Amino acid sequence: MFNKKTDKVEKSIDQDVTLLADTLDEVLQSAGSKSKDELDKLRSKAQGVLRDTRARFNGDKISQHARDAAAQANDYVKDNPWYGVGAGAAIGIVIGVLLGRR
Repeated sequence: MFNKKTDKVEKSIDQDVTLLADTLDEVLQSAGSKSKDELDKLRSKAQGVLRDTRARFNGDKISQHARDAAAQANDYVKDNPWYGVGAGAAIGIVIGVLLGRR
């Protein structure tokens, strides 16, 4: 069910890590031969790539947790359908009472 999305996420993560490694490799190799301005530019580029990579990892974790929670809720409702019906009815009554007050 999530195979296509998972493959895309894995490819994206691989690309991010490769880009980060290449940038860091460039910084390390040129540390002695570049001027201070060039090193500052490389350092800011590496920091930007690292920040973007961290943001993607955190975003992937959040979306994975949301998928896991939805799957668990789905399994629970399938195993206990009357609880799902009762919860839906209770939510409907609360929304109806709130809307009826206006």
